[in-house]
Amino acid sequence: MADRKIKIHREGYRIILGVLILLTAINVAVRLLWPGLNALQIVLLAGSVLLFAFILYFFRMPARHVEPNPLLIYAPADGKVVVIEETMEKEYFKDTRLQISIFMSPFNMHSNKYPISGTVSYVKYHPGKKIVAWSPKSSELNERSTVVVESESGTEILIRQVAGAVARRIVTYSKKGEKVQQGGELGFIKFGSRVDIFLPEGTEVDVQMFEQVRANRTIVAKVL
Repeated sequence: MADRKIKIHREGYRIILGVLILLTAINVAVRLLWPGLNALQIVLLAGSVLLFAFILYFFRMPARHVEPNPLLIYAPADGKVVVIEETMEKEYFKDTRLQISIFMSPFNMHSNKYPISGTVSYVKYHPGKKIVAWSPKSSELNERSTVVVESESGTEILIRQVAGAVARRIVTYSKKGEKVQQGGELGFIKFGSRVDIFLPEGTEVDVQMFEQVRANRTIVAKVL
């Protein structure tokens, strides 16, 4: 199903307005200081338009409706799969889990979604470093936010938002104890990042390394 409409994410309103005011002020100031059309004004105006267009593009949020399916695990983010491996999850499960990580470049849509429906059983924010998001160490050392959702069948899935080298803020809407819907909005990461999901060992994976995935569209795995 194609994305039928695109709107601007609410996390972008203040930034978009601020960038618009700043760029307008700079262009007006240059015009006043150097009257008459010149190369500097043309280059500055063109650069301002491109920068503003990129900011609008970054904060886009396509409408992607999902019919909840308890047997499927959807991608929580747009981006490229950079990790599929069994690893020790040290924060919550404290045992071996199947980790799937999705790297989001600045050109990907950055709204994060719930991969399953269920009840939020754990939420924790961690301040941290600014290691590049595709590094395996970023999952444990970078600024990050961890959310665990328990499905009606009792399966728990951990979703971790990880800030990258240029990310400046992780936003997580989850609250412990709340009921969430598959495809609903979990949060947002501003400018470059990754999202990890930790699944039970033996989970059937439906994606491959370096595959491009889309939140609420790509099935990454099936529930045991």
